[in-house]
Amino acid sequence: MAAGTAATILSPSFLRPVSAMTRNGQNASDKRPNVLFLFADDQRFDTIQALGNDAIITPTLDALARNGTAFTHTHIMGSTLGAVCVCSRASLITGRGLFGHDNLPLRSREKLPEDLALWPEVMRQAGYRTFATGKWHNTVEAYHRGFADGGNIFFGGMSNHLEVPIHDFDPTGEYSKESTRIGAKFSSELFSDAAVGFLQNYKDDKPFFMYVSYTAPHDPRMAPKQYADMYDPAAIPTPANFMPEHPFDNGEMKIRDEKLAPWPRTPEIVREHIAAYYAMITHLDAQMGRVLDALEKSRCADNTIVIFSGDNGLAVGQHGLLGKQNLYEHSLRVPLVISGPGMPEGERRDALCYLHDLFPTVCELTGIPVPGSVESESLVPLISGKKQKLRESVFGAYKDIQRTVRDDRYKLIEYSVDGTHTTQLFDVSADPWEVNNLADDPEHANDVARLRKELAEWQEREDDPLAGKWPSGE
Repeated sequence: MAAGTAATILSPSFLRPVSAMTRNGQNASDKRPNVLFLFADDQRFDTIQALGNDAIITPTLDALARNGTAFTHTHIMGSTLGAVCVCSRASLITGRGLFGHDNLPLRSREKLPEDLALWPEVMRQAGYRTFATGKWHNTVEAYHRGFADGGNIFFGGMSNHLEVPIHDFDPTGEYSKESTRIGAKFSSELFSDAAVGFLQNYKDDKPFFMYVSYTAPHDPRMAPKQYADMYDPAAIPTPANFMPEHPFDNGEMKIRDEKLAPWPRTPEIVREHIAAYYAMITHLDAQMGRVLDALEKSRCADNTIVIFSGDNGLAVGQHGLLGKQNLYEHSLRVPLVISGPGMPEGERRDALCYLHDLFPTVCELTGIPVPGSVESESLVPLISGKKQKLRESVFGAYKDIQRTVRDDRYKLIEYSVDGTHTTQLFDVSADPWEVNNLADDPEHANDVARLRKELAEWQEREDDPLAGKWPSGE
């Protein structure tokens, strides 16, 4: 099916320039804006057609990008365990880096420190009606702190998309095994149903903050047939950085994600995985369109900031890898688009930023003071054009085996695995697929040395347990 045909079928009606807004970001009634956050699971940064991927069908996200601002170099800081989304989501809701609190990463019913402000909690305390549906992969206690409403809540990390264990909202915060039920629809439909229901029944005078968190396109990649049929694996381009196997042991070669396909990888197998991944995203795109249509019908669209992002990227066949347990761009970078009152339309910002910059950004956009515990940076100066960049570089880590730092041009990745140290240096401006390792090129010795110094400084600032202990590789 042609992409244009699918877009005509699936595109939501409401995503259009907002005429009711003045250019200073206020709406006609001077009411605080609502916030709708659409959050994908494992969706990579380069999976929106309007942002340059002609192989994928994403009419909802295309329209959102046309009517908003895309941040094309949004990163996560990595993870201290294989479940990368746990750490990413904890950083998002606290506005702090990977090593920003003592007991991160956290699972299940463990508690986040009470002295750390949580993004939904801050919105709630500021008078917002807070609602969440879908995946909440941090703590039940944190959910209870943050949300006054919700539905079809999933406290786990992944599941069969047709058998998601979910909870109804419990104002007491007691979510027991006995209160779990199995969803009767595909996960993306379940969560969109809850979001649509909230919008249809919303009668409050106070503004709302909606956290709509999907489990797609996380595997198992099992999109409904209508969407799977949109993608012929034979027509999917093989990634430019395709490799049958990763060129060396990165310390995480046999984790669950990597076992989803046999070794050596073949172009045919990789294209099948990409086709299934894209089908999941297109189905998710259509379900997000339902939510945005409900927003329009609720008459709240003209005063709602709509944000789309993902919790981490995914290799899906790049560099001989399938998962996200690495520090390449395909796994660290996520999509980020913001649309709504006062947002520039159809613009791009290529400054280096983090997903957890969203916390202070939304605070600033809604007039809420940023809590002192937040360490990240507001994106508002980038949105307004007052600044061209927020930071000179970004840092990333994976467990105690991988560290990275990148600036506008170069990226350094260091590995320490069972006593073996490996260094990679990529000119990501000229080599965005990270194929040509320049680490041993004498002409780039100064770049390696400079970025190693920058990496060490990041480790000190972020309280990395390996600060001062990481082998130099020299």
